[in-house]
Amino acid sequence: MTTLPRNVPASTDLHDVRWVRSSYSTGANNCVETARPRSGPWAGLLAVRDSKSPAGPALLFSTGCWAGFVTTIRAI
Repeated sequence: MTTLPRNVPASTDLHDVRWVRSSYSTGANNCVETARPRSGPWAGLLAVRDSKSPAGPALLFSTGCWAGFVTTIRAI
């Protein structure tokens, strides 16, 4: 069984996705954007990229891992 990488060197490699900017983002582009690839090897994962670098890398998380991260951050 092959393990997929948990990042994509260029978020532009994720085709047919709609990036959503965080509601906490300001006009300074100092936040993150997320997308859910629907097909290909990353289908079912959540992609996260820096809004200041839309062509830069994206990190990939399972939805459960991302939900746990958000829950932990909200508790701080």
